[in-house]
Amino acid sequence: MTTNDSKHCSFCGIPQSASVPLIAGAEGYICEACVLLASQVVTSWSKKKELADMQGELPKPAKIKAHLDEYIIGQHLAKEILSVAVYNHYKRLKHESGDAGLGEFNHDIEIGKSNILLIGPSGTGKTLLASTLAKVVGVPFVVADATTLTQAGYVGDDVENILVRLLDVAEGNISKAEWGIVYLDEVDKIARSPEQQTGTRDVSGEGVQQALLRLVEGSHVKISTKGQRNKDGETLIDTRNILFIAGGSFPGLEKYVEKRLMPTNSAIGFHAEMNDTSEKPSLEAMLNATQPSDLRKFGLIPEFIGRFPILAPLEPLDVESLIQILTEPKNALVKQYQQLFSYDGVMLNFDHDALIEIAQKAIERETGARGLRSILEHLLRKTMFDIPSRIDIEQCIISAETVRGEAEVSLVYKDDGQRRQQAGE
Repeated sequence: MTTNDSKHCSFCGIPQSASVPLIAGAEGYICEACVLLASQVVTSWSKKKELADMQGELPKPAKIKAHLDEYIIGQHLAKEILSVAVYNHYKRLKHESGDAGLGEFNHDIEIGKSNILLIGPSGTGKTLLASTLAKVVGVPFVVADATTLTQAGYVGDDVENILVRLLDVAEGNISKAEWGIVYLDEVDKIARSPEQQTGTRDVSGEGVQQALLRLVEGSHVKISTKGQRNKDGETLIDTRNILFIAGGSFPGLEKYVEKRLMPTNSAIGFHAEMNDTSEKPSLEAMLNATQPSDLRKFGLIPEFIGRFPILAPLEPLDVESLIQILTEPKNALVKQYQQLFSYDGVMLNFDHDALIEIAQKAIERETGARGLRSILEHLLRKTMFDIPSRIDIEQCIISAETVRGEAEVSLVYKDDGQRRQQAGE
C-alpha cells in the first residue's frame, strides 16, 4: 500500500502536501492548479470553435472598407478608422481564444480596446456606417439610441438594456455577446446642458453618461434575463471585449473649436486689431481639429470622453457628394425609385441638372443625405399616384424645372400615341 508521500499530481508531478491537496482518479491524481489550467484550456477550445463558427477568415481592413464603399460615398477617414477598429476587434478575439499567433513571451499581454466617437453633421452617414458595418461583421451587432436611455431608477430604458439586446442578438450565447459591437446613436443628446448646475440630478444627461461608464470601460455587469433560458433571471456579462462606437451630430460644437483656434480679441480702442472673418475655418476643418476639451465644453463629462480615445470626424456633404449618394451606391435612391417604376413597366430618368437641384435643396434644408428621400417622395408623389392606373406611359423624365416646381414631370407615351392619348384624356 502506497503512503501519502508517494502521491503526486499525474500532470505536473507536484507531491501531495497539506497545502497541495490532490483529487484522486481511477489511475492517477490531479492538483488544483492543473484543474484550473485544464478548465482554461477547455474554455479556450470552446471559444475558438465559436469564433470560427461566427466569422471564418479574419477580414482585412481594406476588405471591410471596400464593403463600406459599396454603400457609403466619401467619408474615407471615418471608414478607415472603423475598418481598423473592427479588424483589431477580431484580432483581440483570436488572442482571447488562444489563436493570436504570438510568441510564448507575449501570451501574458492583455490587448485593450479603443472605442470610437463619430462626429459629424446630421445626415452625413454615421448611422448608415454602423448599420452597414453590421453586415460585414460576424459578431453580434446592436444599434442603441442614447435618447431612450435614462438614469437608473427613472422611467425609461436602463443602460443595461443594451446588453440585454446584445444577448438577444447572440441568441442567448453569453460568449458571443461578450465579443459584440455596440453602436450608441445620438450620443450628443445625453450631453449636460451648459446652463444646468452640476449638483442637480440630470435624468437623461450626465446621469446616463455616468451609468454608461461601467459598460464602456469593461467590467462585469449583472443583467436581467427573465424570459430567456437562464432560470435564475440574472446573468453576468464581461464587457471588456465589447467594442463601443458612439455617434452624434454635436450641433454647435464648431463654436467651441473656433473659439479655441481663433481666440476672441477683447481689446478696444484705436490700437485694437480688427478681427479678420475672411479666414474663418470651414466646418470640416473645425471638426477635424476637435479636441477632448471641446467635447467637455459641449457637455460630455471627462470620464466619458476618456473612454472614447478615437475621434472620427465625418465631412459635411457638398452637392457633388449628394449626387453620388443619389446615383452610385448599391441602394442609391435613384436606383430604388427606378426599380419601383419598373414594376409598373415605366422607365424613370433624371436629368443631371435635376440631380443638382435636388442636392442643393437638401443642403438648403440642412438635413444632409437623410433629406433626399423626402425631396424625391414629394417630387414623384403625383406621378406614382397616376402611373399604376395608366398603361400608355413608357417613360418619365425629371428635369431641373420639375424640381423647381416650374414644370410637370415629362411623360413619354407608348407607340408614339402621345397626341391621341392626350386627346382622349
